[in-house]
Amino acid sequence: MRKLRITYNAPVTLGFVLLCFVTMVLNIVTKGYSNSLLFMTYHSPLTDPFTYIRFFTHVLGHAGWSHYIGNMSYFLLICPMLEEKHGSKKMITVILITALVTSVLNYILFPNIALCGASGVVFALILMSSFTNIRQGEIPLTFILVAILFLGKEVYEGVFTVDQISNLSHIAGGLVGAYIGFYSPKRK
Repeated sequence: MRKLRITYNAPVTLGFVLLCFVTMVLNIVTKGYSNSLLFMTYHSPLTDPFTYIRFFTHVLGHAGWSHYIGNMSYFLLICPMLEEKHGSKKMITVILITALVTSVLNYILFPNIALCGASGVVFALILMSSFTNIRQGEIPLTFILVAILFLGKEVYEGVFTVDQISNLSHIAGGLVGAYIGFYSPKRK
């Protein structure tokens, strides 16, 4: 009988999940202070250096355990495959670009709304994953269906539902992932 061993197969994926977990615990211990200081982006003065840090770190913070578990479940399902296909550096790039795009859009368009969580990153990965087996001159039908289902749902909920979910960050993240997935050369 062969021995099985656990491998650290996707360092960016696992590192991101761990950072989000530590951030979640820190938020609980500090009774929300750490999220508002470092892991949530909102319309703070541009003279505040933390504003620029939060543009990137807000994807690590989550509002509660169900928010964290929901995002990390999708993240753990999708990101390892993409990390294997595109490499760790590309996954870091996707996370950072998505964080920046979603936070800047939120800062400009919704100055009274705070944003935290990895939902935009998850949507970027969902749409990016639709391009995993793309060939030159083709658009996968799976991408079209995923785009219609996920982005259509977000547009619908953004227009007709009032909740604490940032549909704009989901849409922006999805567009970032689609762009990177379509234009990104695959790792050999």
